[in-house]
Amino acid sequence: MDQPRLPERLTLDDAENVLRDLRRAASGQGDVTLDAGALRHFDSSAVAVLLELRRELQREGRALHVAHWPERLRDLIQVYGVGDLLPA
Repeated sequence: MDQPRLPERLTLDDAENVLRDLRRAASGQGDVTLDAGALRHFDSSAVAVLLELRRELQREGRALHVAHWPERLRDLIQVYGVGDLLPA
């Protein structure tokens, strides 16, 4: 199965659809490695989507790993103090 990917754009307007698509892409897998390399245009909604996906996967006994972090997303993760939840 292909690795789930974040889209190029993930803002508040996109968050609900992106989360739905990520849920679908992660379905039927064990732990999930999400490719964030394409992400270019985003706001704090990207952090919220990652946290929600992580929470849902944890409830199922699965883990979320993120590959190819954009530097600005790493910075947001640190600013919001969730680096322990989403290690970059």
